Amino acid sequence: MALHFSARRWQDQVILLLGAWLCVSPWVLGMPSDSPRAINAYAVGAAMAVLAAFDLYKTYLWAVAANLLLAAWIAISPWVPAFFDRGAMMTNSVIVGVAVVMLGLWELKSDPDLHRQWAGTGGAH
Repeated sequence: MALHFSARRWQDQVILLLGAWLCVSPWVLGMPSDSPRAINAYAVGAAMAVLAAFDLYKTYLWAVAANLLLAAWIAISPWVPAFFDRGAMMTNSVIVGVAVVMLGLWELKSDPDLHRQWAGTGGAH
């Protein structure tokens, strides 16, 4: 079970790192670990990292789409009342979310495996 660390999968590698950063960022930024903002960052960051790691092993359109949805959520979550924040976590969430959306869209545009899946002409390789 070898991971495909290649130039073609570089977006997944960066998304994995961003997901890991999102998981540890509440501690680094001094956020109380039981706050809704921290729990949101732990959960979304872990899910992003797992999906990106999975995508490095075998590319699936649904995994990329799930990461796009998670990234969009983390980018807008600082404006949701339960997660409201105007500090460092807001900036962090927006930057990570926008970066992952851009990387995911880039991957959708450039990865031939995803193009085949989108067209329904073949599975992942």
